[in-house]
Amino acid sequence: MSSTVKKLEVTYNPINERNTFTNGDVVTGQVTLEVAKDCQIDTLYIKFKGKAEVMWTERHGKTTVVYHSKDKYFSNKQYFVKDKNLKDDQQTLLLTRNSETYSSVVAPGIHVYPFSFQIPFQEIPSSFKGADGKIVYILETRLGRSMRIDKKETTTINFVSKADLNCVPGLMTPLHDSKDKKMKLFTSGSVAMDVNLEKAGFFQGEQIKVMTLIKNDSSREIKPKYCIYRKHSFFARGKRRVHTKDLLKEVGAPIPPSVSEKVTQLITIPHDVEPSILSCNIIKAEYRLRVYLDVKYASDPEIKFDIVILPPSSVPAVAAPPAAIGFGFEPFGNLNPPVWGFGPSQPPAGAQPFNTHPPPYGEYNMYPPLNQFDDKY
Repeated sequence: MSSTVKKLEVTYNPINERNTFTNGDVVTGQVTLEVAKDCQIDTLYIKFKGKAEVMWTERHGKTTVVYHSKDKYFSNKQYFVKDKNLKDDQQTLLLTRNSETYSSVVAPGIHVYPFSFQIPFQEIPSSFKGADGKIVYILETRLGRSMRIDKKETTTINFVSKADLNCVPGLMTPLHDSKDKKMKLFTSGSVAMDVNLEKAGFFQGEQIKVMTLIKNDSSREIKPKYCIYRKHSFFARGKRRVHTKDLLKEVGAPIPPSVSEKVTQLITIPHDVEPSILSCNIIKAEYRLRVYLDVKYASDPEIKFDIVILPPSSVPAVAAPPAAIGFGFEPFGNLNPPVWGFGPSQPPAGAQPFNTHPPPYGEYNMYPPLNQFDDKY
């Protein structure tokens, strides 16, 4: 940084203890500029944008292939000082509290430029960071001066989309499956289980009630076991990259041979588990509940349920914009894209989604059926 400009910084004002924002909230903040002497500014602006980005590399023989994709949701730029030669009538020119334009010449000292943006109400995914991709909502300020390299500073906000079980189709539907297995080799007889869940969608911190009827007609004791695991999928150039991770495991009481028993297991979803992401074109964060019977000297019969984890149902009220400060957003495209999957996920300020969504799993080879991408998962 040159000796003239001592500091350029962008900060925002939290609106709740969790330091999160959701659809419709107004993000207020300030750009702070400190200069050591009189300084001529060509341009000074603040931009609020959101985007998803995926990138990974693969080795194919001696060639390294880069898989990269971006997904834009929205972008808005507001000028404090605008270059007179810049033909950009679409952007907002902010005014001082006295409704005057900001001066392009600043005196020595610290200068504060307030701003505000409203997060769109459209369906956009929550902030996310994974092994091969991220979803970010960024506040970026840029200072331009003649014969100088532009100075840029950024900060990110944590966006969490609104969620309501009653408004998302399918999440309140009960889930049911059953499985029986005849034992071989060192264990005789058979085992069977019939599993029910009250619904498919759960909030962070909520308990999943797993109701199971287990028939142990085998010669050995069996234990019901439960596992919630996460699957991250990243899409680029017609390829899919998948990462899975077990999040929590629980073990029920053992069931003796020749006994039928009804078992109810309560599994608490951790408060810090990230919500499902189902509405992003290039990134998906999904969850499954795996219920299985641990049988010694035999393969374990299992049942898997797709579940959706939602952010807390209580969301902060929309903050009121301060007076005499412009706000808003400028979308790249359709503000109401078609819903894909179960519905909205948490939204940070991001980039406009494309007009098309990935095809469902199993439709093409690039999306293998969920029950085939791994023996365990």
